[in-house]
Amino acid sequence: MAFLPFYIPQRKNLSIVIVGGGYAGIAALTTFLRYMPDANITVIDPRSHHIKITHLHETFRYPLQDFMVPFSSLEQRFGCRHICAELLITEDNIRQWEKDKFIAIHEERLEFDYVLIASGATSRQADQENNVFGLNDFLTISGPELLNRNLVTTNQEKPFISVVGGGATGIQFLFEIAYFIQRQKMECNLRLINSTDRVLHQFPAGFSEYAEAKMSDLGIDFYPDTYYQKQKKDKVLLESKDTKDEFELSSKMTLLFLGNSQENLLSANTFGQVIIDDLPLRNIFTAGDCSNYNSCGSNTMSAQSSVRKGRLAACNILRDSSVLKLFEPYLHQDLGYVISLGPNDAVGWLAMEKNVVGGTPAILLKELVESQYDLLLATGIDSYIM
Repeated sequence: MAFLPFYIPQRKNLSIVIVGGGYAGIAALTTFLRYMPDANITVIDPRSHHIKITHLHETFRYPLQDFMVPFSSLEQRFGCRHICAELLITEDNIRQWEKDKFIAIHEERLEFDYVLIASGATSRQADQENNVFGLNDFLTISGPELLNRNLVTTNQEKPFISVVGGGATGIQFLFEIAYFIQRQKMECNLRLINSTDRVLHQFPAGFSEYAEAKMSDLGIDFYPDTYYQKQKKDKVLLESKDTKDEFELSSKMTLLFLGNSQENLLSANTFGQVIIDDLPLRNIFTAGDCSNYNSCGSNTMSAQSSVRKGRLAACNILRDSSVLKLFEPYLHQDLGYVISLGPNDAVGWLAMEKNVVGGTPAILLKELVESQYDLLLATGIDSYIM
């Protein structure tokens, strides 16, 4: 058995329920099996596949199936059980689970020693018409199919695609679409609508300068300080942030990337235990984008933070079941961040946020980070340093 500090096992087969099979859930699953290979682990997730959701923009280059792993395969690989269902995560339900030590699901009484809630955050939604799409649409259909389906018939000589949201997800989709249009020689225009004065505003200014220069090179129209109102048939209704004036632009289809909702996050202490009414719950932990840890560690809604939280929560669950019961606090700080700008470009930072890199160095950093998770998912081998 691998060595885990402060962990002296009393039992070899804890019953653990992981709610959510995303990045945090998978990181927790592999951590449990590394230190307690006989654990009885059940993953509850409403999807039939684990989806590498941070790669969905790459479906403009690769098949959607490349970023999907059937839970049936993970069951065979890791010896866990998957229940295809969606649980309602409320404080009342969590209290009841903590009290009863079981979850009622599909007319089954699922008993547990611990629960890890890693259900993710919900994407912000807006009123959608038939030609308005968001991140969730790319979970079931590839980028090229979505574009071709909605641009195949049009009366506009060169129809516009409007991308709303200049955060990391919106920018990655924007550049993938731009290069896809080039490769396919599609008669199509592309614009970005952003509510702030620069793209990637949550990152150092060097990110914005690099990305906006590349946008200009690709002929992408940019509307900063502009609010999206709604789509009306083949037009998008916008509002100027400064003047409050409303105006319309032609838009055959609009893609909304409004970020994740900060509402309904589960509060947790620095060890990952859910806190309700200012009290930590002994047997209910949380990790990933649905969690907010009361610690100095990073709470960014990113895959790397989700993986770190999932690993730490799993380790602390094992420590709680051990003789010593000495927990490890969540102290992880992001070591870097990379944003893809199409097939052959990226921008990011490494070690310190002021160390902004673009081009080949950023691409290599991106590939390194992705290979770590792919190794974890394929074999359970944890190559993360911290």
